Amino acid sequence: MTDVLRRGRASLAFSFFAQGATFALLVTRIPAIQDRYGVSDALLPVFLAAVPILAGVGSVTTEQLVKRVRPSRLLRWSQPVVLLALLGVGAGGRMAELAVALAAFGLAVGALDASMNMLGVSLQRTYGRSIMLSFHAAYSLGGIVGASLAWVGAHWHLALWVSYLPVVAVLLPAALIGSRWYVDDDRGAVPGETEGTADGSAVGGALVFRMLLPLCLVMTFAYIGDSTVSNWSAKYLQDTLGSSEQLATVPYNVYMVTTLLGRAIGDFGVRRFGAVAVVRLGALVAALGFAVVAVAPGAWVGMLGFTLLGLGLCVLVPQTFAAAGRLFPGASDAAIARLNIFNYVGFLIGSPLVGALGDAWSYRGAMLVPMALVLVTLVYARSFAPRADRYGGGHERPRTADVGRGSNGL
Repeated sequence: MTDVLRRGRASLAFSFFAQGATFALLVTRIPAIQDRYGVSDALLPVFLAAVPILAGVGSVTTEQLVKRVRPSRLLRWSQPVVLLALLGVGAGGRMAELAVALAAFGLAVGALDASMNMLGVSLQRTYGRSIMLSFHAAYSLGGIVGASLAWVGAHWHLALWVSYLPVVAVLLPAALIGSRWYVDDDRGAVPGETEGTADGSAVGGALVFRMLLPLCLVMTFAYIGDSTVSNWSAKYLQDTLGSSEQLATVPYNVYMVTTLLGRAIGDFGVRRFGAVAVVRLGALVAALGFAVVAVAPGAWVGMLGFTLLGLGLCVLVPQTFAAAGRLFPGASDAAIARLNIFNYVGFLIGSPLVGALGDAWSYRGAMLVPMALVLVTLVYARSFAPRADRYGGGHERPRTADVGRGSNGL
């Protein structure tokens, strides 16, 4: 039984790692993709916006599919599609081919992100303790590896397909082999129009949305903050704080490393102090990071602010998925699929919002807006309280009866 859990956890962590590397290889080579296909600056935002929009469609579709298909099966087949779509982006030559590859990437990523987090939440429930942050730490590690490989490709002026092919050739078979050990949970999804709450009652769709809304807002605000860092940190450091072009590339790397570190130790914090305290601390640290960035007199202080942002924001998204699983233990898959949509909503809003405010007002002032939004998380912090507190002990009760059901026996 323990071996089943350990293999399930390791294989899912590798899936998170592979997705982090894949996504980083795509987004960090956007300039090269634009040059390869001759995409104009005016058309580029359309392509970039299409990916999260289609990912949202993929997440919505996944909510319906998991009523009939195990999340492990969706993850098993969506990850190869994502990897092959990445290779398609690098190997195509016409704009229509780019559009098809990005469309496949977006739809498959929506299913992949939703199903990965479904399995992560169900495994955490089976373990009876916090492990969700460790999966997202693997994603951060994959992002660092992917960004590093992208740098190598850019430094040596490698063709996109030459950069992508070895990665896909390694990750795709490894992901397929690892998928043999995914562990499902019988309670993840239920058919019909109602879903079970933590106390076993059934509620309709409108009430489900109202109960899930605080977590949807937290997810959106967290990704607005994350997209602000990923899209504007280099420009902010160079144009507003007067750094060199080389130094301006450092903040995002620092942010990724501190995100990895924060997630690597975050589960211990949740076990020791509880999810509510960790989420509150994360929101406060992230808000402090935005404040430091906004008032920084120079580049080095600005980098300190981005470091704090990594330590603060890193806990919010994993804990939001975990909280959705606790809120709807009888239908966690459907709740997570809906919640996952707001991942892409935040990504779509964040970068244009900061850019518009920066142009109309100032980029220093623009940093105060995601700061304020992250602070709203404090209002909803009680939504992260473990529902198992009703039974005493403050911990989720393990589901040992479900442990033996891996994806192979379905």
